[in-house]
Amino acid sequence: MTPQAPAACRPLFVVGSARSGTTLLYHTLLSAGGYAIYRGEPAIFDLLQPRYGDLRYRAARARLLREWPRSHLAHASGLDDRQACEALLGSVSSNGSFLRAVMDRIAARQHVGRWAVWGPDNLLLMPWIKRELPDARFVHMVRDGRDVALSIGTEGWIRPFPWDRGSEALVAALHWQWKLRRGRRDSARLGGDYMELAFEDLVANRAAALARLATFLGHAIDEAAVNASAVGTLSDPNSTFSRDGSAPVGRWRRRMPSETLARVEAAIGTTLEEFGYGRSTDIAPVRAGLSSMLYPMWFSLKHALRTHTRLGRRVDPRRLRLDEGAAPPMTEHDAFARG
Repeated sequence: MTPQAPAACRPLFVVGSARSGTTLLYHTLLSAGGYAIYRGEPAIFDLLQPRYGDLRYRAARARLLREWPRSHLAHASGLDDRQACEALLGSVSSNGSFLRAVMDRIAARQHVGRWAVWGPDNLLLMPWIKRELPDARFVHMVRDGRDVALSIGTEGWIRPFPWDRGSEALVAALHWQWKLRRGRRDSARLGGDYMELAFEDLVANRAAALARLATFLGHAIDEAAVNASAVGTLSDPNSTFSRDGSAPVGRWRRRMPSETLARVEAAIGTTLEEFGYGRSTDIAPVRAGLSSMLYPMWFSLKHALRTHTRLGRRVDPRRLRLDEGAAPPMTEHDAFARG
């Protein structure tokens, strides 16, 4: 077994459904100090590996070398010189070791001993990541599925089946449920290297949430330092991750139509209860439709095809933001759109 690194060097993965606060948590960690600041998503397991292949093989490393130095992922790391990339790729033996090599170099340049990786889709890949990085830890951000459905449904990020047009919130809720159930199922194989953190706690009860997180990480998190540094979302919050403690919590109560809410709760009500959210008490129950069974199968099929077959090589290179130099950091929308 690969020897584990000291606690200060252990990889940390921030995972969760889109619009669950993964960006907020990642920027909170960067603001706290001690973590390498990387304004992007390495996307090693969910984007680079499907496109270029297993980096144990020379051909896969050659394919990666042709494009990665020109990508936003490389520009954001500061490791976009071709010779540096050649040396880097010459020293790795897997996708996990490539990620570690990149992030270790970023941390060394910044004179810090820790690094974290942001990437919602890594929730679906935790067992694989753990095999390649045995010392990895995971923080799973969880948010009320109704608020997630409202946010994603409004954006229209998921294309419903033709007969479900107009039901974007329902489809988004089913995607939230599919991801959370996969994450909790796989968490049983991670033991003490996995924790769940509620978005609602991080927004409304931040001191207590940060104390729990600090215990898990074995790393003090000073709320005053977080406020003073305020990296990314903390300094320029978007409409979802407002610094107003009440604004993003329970938004579904004010904005989700009662008919939509009834269908959403019929589909994901059991999962809402499992994660401590409960159901609305003033909505008449309805029966879950066939969609509740079809969408999880469709999501799983797409994930398997993209991750485990050559179809993953067809990932659009524009999603790597080639030759964009100072491109802005990847957002949850970018990550979600890949799915």
